[in-house]
Amino acid sequence: MMTLHQKSYRHIFISAVVILGFFDAGKTHAQILEWPTETPPPPLLAPEVKFPEYELTKLENGLQVVVVAAREQPVVNVRLLVRAGSSNDPDTKPGVGAMAAQMLDQGTTSQTAQEIARTIDNIGGALSVGAGSDLSFVNILVMKDSFDVALDMLADIARRPAYDEAELKRQRQQLLSSMQVSFDDPGYIAGMVFGRLVYGLHPYGRPSNGTPESVTRITNEDLAAFHREHYIPNNSILAIVGDVTTTEALDGVTRVLGDWQSGDLQMPSLIEPPRPTKRIIVVDKPGSVQTVVRVGHLTLPRAHPDFLTLDVAIKILGGEGGNRLGGVLRTSRSLTYSASADLAGRQFTGDFMAKTETRSPATAEVLRLIVDEISRLQRDRVRQRELRGAQDYLAGNFPLTIETPNAIATQVLEAVLFGLDLGELETYPDRIRSVSPSDIQRVARNFLQPEHLAIVLVGDASSFVDDLEGVGFDDYEVIPISEVDVSTIDF
Repeated sequence: MMTLHQKSYRHIFISAVVILGFFDAGKTHAQILEWPTETPPPPLLAPEVKFPEYELTKLENGLQVVVVAAREQPVVNVRLLVRAGSSNDPDTKPGVGAMAAQMLDQGTTSQTAQEIARTIDNIGGALSVGAGSDLSFVNILVMKDSFDVALDMLADIARRPAYDEAELKRQRQQLLSSMQVSFDDPGYIAGMVFGRLVYGLHPYGRPSNGTPESVTRITNEDLAAFHREHYIPNNSILAIVGDVTTTEALDGVTRVLGDWQSGDLQMPSLIEPPRPTKRIIVVDKPGSVQTVVRVGHLTLPRAHPDFLTLDVAIKILGGEGGNRLGGVLRTSRSLTYSASADLAGRQFTGDFMAKTETRSPATAEVLRLIVDEISRLQRDRVRQRELRGAQDYLAGNFPLTIETPNAIATQVLEAVLFGLDLGELETYPDRIRSVSPSDIQRVARNFLQPEHLAIVLVGDASSFVDDLEGVGFDDYEVIPISEVDVSTIDF
């Protein structure tokens, strides 16, 4: 016999069941609650992109000048690009172009390095110099009222570097110390070997800063000769972006650079890079608990009509808004903390590279998965939703790339340097969104060659080489890390 309390509990339980049954009968489609959801929120509406007005002019001495009016902030960016970098180095002395650029702000014929630094600090500006594979640069950012000071400084630095012997000795020692640190970094070693493996004896395959041996042989006359040959107005582009009118900008440029003498352009006689060929280099670093992995091959120069579409494809493989490699290697298999793929476009050619790091015993598995994902991108049509993720990221991020005078200057100079249409800068989001799954499959099939990948593995070879044959990589070369020599094709 039930007690009074038991009857009460039973009545409550039956009532609850009846009520739940009533709702279940009336809403059978709501039996499964669909939260929490794993679907990310939809992207915000893309802001309207309005690229600032610009004017492209060429002075009588051949200097191209781009003036971009961006008056939201009272600042001006003055950036000079010279169409010469490490790819223009003398064959016997790699590193000359980089050193010539790095020493531009280390003293001129009229100012010491300390005086240059003091001037830029006093006006609250920023000064940077440097070089890449195809270019060297001087970049100055100042407030509007210091525009003339910036022009004077840029002209002095770019045209009249001192290349003082004592300063060269100091810079050389700093660079050699930096190289010594870099040579202990497996990622740095992997990048150097990958560059040589992909580009062969082409200058793009050389370390941009040179080698310890070549750096010790660079003289101030080498720097002066490089400067005389390449730092000429008809080999340069100047961008002035910010709170100035076109008239103000051109008057200022003519004042400081109008008498800069043009010269004979020397086109580099570049060796053709090798055709993509399957080759696996294992750089043995005994005791390493991780393996650095680099996989890729030659692709397209920056000005190629399919570069943008291939860039979207590589973003799906391993970039922002997509990243299949991250999904497989990190999310699904927990084999790495990060994985990515990048497309590098240069003046004469380019490359794509997938990269990650993993624990040593997992090296063979990771390599197999990376190659499989490259093959899948070529073989299978991408889903529209997956493509849209990459497109949303690229198109949505574009406004940030033209948010400041410095960022605008970067976009404009890249377009002029590589011979791109300046008018297409503003249409970039629309061109990104017009890429279709068929376009992705077409460029993947035309330009990706999973059977001809260059592969670099830097780690403890004894912990993974025996596994490589089991996943289809039986033809590899092992080189002790202490014997790596990127000045030769066989390392």
